[in-house]
Amino acid sequence: MQYTSLGSSGMQVSRLALGTMTFGGRADRAESERLYRIARERGINLFDCANVYGRGEAERTLGALVKGEREHVIITTKAHSPMSDDPNDRGCSAKNLTQSLHQSLKRLGSDYVDLFFLHGYDEATEDEEVLATMQKFVLQGKILSFGVSNYSAWQTQRLITKARSANLPLLQCIQPMYNLAKRTAEIEILPMARSQGIGVITYSPLGGGLLTGRYTGDREPSVRLVENPRYKARYRGRGYEQVAAQFLGFANELAIHPATLAVSWVLANDAVTAPILGAANTEQLAPSLAALEYPLTAEMLKHLDAISLPPAPFHDRTEQE
Repeated sequence: MQYTSLGSSGMQVSRLALGTMTFGGRADRAESERLYRIARERGINLFDCANVYGRGEAERTLGALVKGEREHVIITTKAHSPMSDDPNDRGCSAKNLTQSLHQSLKRLGSDYVDLFFLHGYDEATEDEEVLATMQKFVLQGKILSFGVSNYSAWQTQRLITKARSANLPLLQCIQPMYNLAKRTAEIEILPMARSQGIGVITYSPLGGGLLTGRYTGDREPSVRLVENPRYKARYRGRGYEQVAAQFLGFANELAIHPATLAVSWVLANDAVTAPILGAANTEQLAPSLAALEYPLTAEMLKHLDAISLPPAPFHDRTEQE
């Protein structure tokens, strides 16, 4: 396994992260343990979680698995999304973040979280309030660092600027969606992270199964693409099907599993710290784990750029490219 720094936190994290969204759900306790053990055997020390995954069940499952080696792993969790119908049980207010973190720590069976993510932007809460809450958590030793997920580049940069001006804790990581079919992060989010020295833990490297061919044809349809309306909307349209078909054809030419190729493509971006691997069983996880053993050549990357065109630059001065 390869390791790298997470932003300027000083923490060394594996170049691959294991997502735990399936823990205690699509992957029962026994299968979750198998996924965790295989990841640890391969050297993965970064495990991504959230309070909303299985309504806390993923945190409970992960907490039981790390017991006995807590000091050797990096755990993330998140808060923002509603966990109940209570109007205060959502967003980035000090009240919700405090309550959410306390509940997450209980489920994880841990005194602290290595990396605490704000799971979405909250227009109703001032940045200064959010930063003051993060400072309180750090001073209390309940979190070591924090990051943001699903934030735009300007929202993230504004948080950084205000933290520096007020001498408040700086965020260390962002978590954007990023895969060959969804490249919007390349316009501003990844360049911003690179310029600021921020860690980048990306999610959905397989496009919810789109890039493994599970959206159509003879393969079993992806549960996410078929049953989850958000994934249906995210990858709707013949354009995505065309990208997937050409991508699968190229993977076949290379005689490589499409999951391996998809994850390797994400790793090829030097702004990415680690992509998050998601799986419901060990069979699904295996090809993604192989990505580090398959670095892409410049010619391969050029071919993949032809399959899914890079987005236009933010300034639209394409004649300068």
